Amino acid sequence: MDLITTVPSKSIALLTITLGTTIFFVLFLLPRTFSPNPDSMARSFILWLHGLGDSGPANEPIKTLFTSPEFRNTIWKFPSAPSKPVTCNYGSVMPSWFDIHEIPVTADSPKDENGVLKAVQNVHAMIDKEVAAGTNPKNIFVCGFSQGGALTLASVLLYPRTLGGGAVFSGWVPFNLTMIERMSDDAKKTPILWSHGVVDRTVLFEAGQAGPPFLEQAGVSCEFKAYPGLAHSISNEELRYLESWFKTRLQNSSYKNWNPFSVNVAIAATGIYQLSRKIKHDYFPEPEAAVENKC
Repeated sequence: MDLITTVPSKSIALLTITLGTTIFFVLFLLPRTFSPNPDSMARSFILWLHGLGDSGPANEPIKTLFTSPEFRNTIWKFPSAPSKPVTCNYGSVMPSWFDIHEIPVTADSPKDENGVLKAVQNVHAMIDKEVAAGTNPKNIFVCGFSQGGALTLASVLLYPRTLGGGAVFSGWVPFNLTMIERMSDDAKKTPILWSHGVVDRTVLFEAGQAGPPFLEQAGVSCEFKAYPGLAHSISNEELRYLESWFKTRLQNSSYKNWNPFSVNVAIAATGIYQLSRKIKHDYFPEPEAAVENKC
């Protein structure tokens, strides 16, 4: 009798139903299980630079406002500037990233470029350390207020790689146009968010307005936001916008964005292959090789 005719018809029917059900389940029901979740977000790093006379720890409460799940794997760093004499405060020693010659700061105020470049080196060392730890440079953001905002701008524009972004609050351009020659093409791809209060009397609004034209000459993308009624401070409105700005730029490198349908097709194919092997093993066994009797 032919071997095929020995396979019970009920078993074939049962296998057909099982196979069809499996394919249907894998292709059309499983896609729901392939949605990314916040825990799959890659590590990110936010460096916050304070203003003149301030300190890093005093600014740490800022991070409590960023409650979205996207920031679950975010590392925050709030460094403090070294203490040094500051010209605008009659040589008084205070935390300062570099020297400031006059207050209020205007678009034409004298610039301490050498001091800025030294401070930039320290910021770059912090960024390099985070990159070495495995953080994607495009998930690294530098933010700063006032003097820290000016240092933020210098730091991201002079960093040799493209970062996630730089956020300047009530800052100014701390160097001259000649510094554009030192900016790499990759650095020019780092986006800038610039926020400034219209009634700022410490860093005049005109100093902030001078930023976008400077960046345009350098070929850098800048989003400038003016806040009417805001003096020399940071508002919750600015920080809420900063959160959304971050979220649109965070890279999720740890999650493979496979098409769910394609994934499930692959799973179905694997299942069919395994099932076919079982059918072959159960109903179409290989003939056993003859064993020589050496008795």
